[in-house]
Amino acid sequence: MATATRIDPADPTVVAGRWWHALDDGRVQCDLCPRECKLRDGQRGFCFVRENRGNQMALASYGRASGFCVDPIEKKPLNHFLPGSSVLSFGTAGCNLGCKFCQNWDISKARRDDRLTDRARPERIAEAAIGAGARSVAFTYNDPVIFAEYAIDTAAACHERGLRTVAVTAGYINPQARAEFFGCLDAANIDLKAFGERFYHTLCFAQLGPVLDTLRWVRHNTDVWLEVTTLLIPGENDSEDEVDRLCDFMVRELGPQVPLHLSAFHPDFKMLQHPRTPPQTLQRARAQALRHGLLHVYTGNVHDEAGQSTYCPQCSTVLIERDWYRLGAYRLDDAGHCTGCGHALAGVFDGAAGGWGRKRLRVQVE
Repeated sequence: MATATRIDPADPTVVAGRWWHALDDGRVQCDLCPRECKLRDGQRGFCFVRENRGNQMALASYGRASGFCVDPIEKKPLNHFLPGSSVLSFGTAGCNLGCKFCQNWDISKARRDDRLTDRARPERIAEAAIGAGARSVAFTYNDPVIFAEYAIDTAAACHERGLRTVAVTAGYINPQARAEFFGCLDAANIDLKAFGERFYHTLCFAQLGPVLDTLRWVRHNTDVWLEVTTLLIPGENDSEDEVDRLCDFMVRELGPQVPLHLSAFHPDFKMLQHPRTPPQTLQRARAQALRHGLLHVYTGNVHDEAGQSTYCPQCSTVLIERDWYRLGAYRLDDAGHCTGCGHALAGVFDGAAGGWGRKRLRVQVE
């Protein structure tokens, strides 16, 4: 059931925001993410969808989306969560990071009215997912942290109908909002953009520390299934030293069973002059991660069946063959145990693998 409160009776897309407080100088401070934007009446935050309206925080994109599509769950990417199933995916507009390499920049950098062409109440999203045969709903395309109220209400509607929920996020969120946001999720892929403060500062206009805090907190304080993605950009975050430090953090702080996705960069947005990531870089980084003790390391945005398949940590059998998003041989029982040695694969497995494959289906939700 939706819990958001309308601010403007004439506009159902504007609802009362949460996680904020008033300042002595008449401004309000948004406490949702580490930016902590301080806004005068009428001003919008860095994300462009949260604003001071009448000296209270408002979310100005509730119930509006940039489109709905049914995708393979592996595209999120989530390789250990209901493999082969389909997921209804949607986002809104705006973002609380300013990544110069953003590969969804037309959505994340859009002004509110530029891309928000679809309208849907949380209940209708859940019903549309069921109608399309999806097993889950994903908050993605832009960072769902900035539309947390909408995501939380949609997650409640999904859970009431037996659907699971997924977030694809950079994890840039303050502690006071973390529990409620991640508390509505069944799985998350958190984008660890690099393992250096300079990278976050100069290329994302953000900080690394809060993201690491979020990763630790989700892993150790929730039941959310967690996977991590790092986009390797030539000359920026792909050195052997940085990959070593990232993998060391993963093993020590998150544990070796958390999957790591190493994805290839392609020139986009404000980094059009940068070269693409060579496949050899991904293969080298994957080998480093495996040497560090990570059990499940995947390559992304390249055609690499060996690097995208899942292996049994105990007997090395190929448990899930993948060719892009299409599954091949599947050697897990319904509970996620290796059919060869009985090892329980880390993840969320519920029945046989799905057969959605590489399809992408546009869905109209009203």
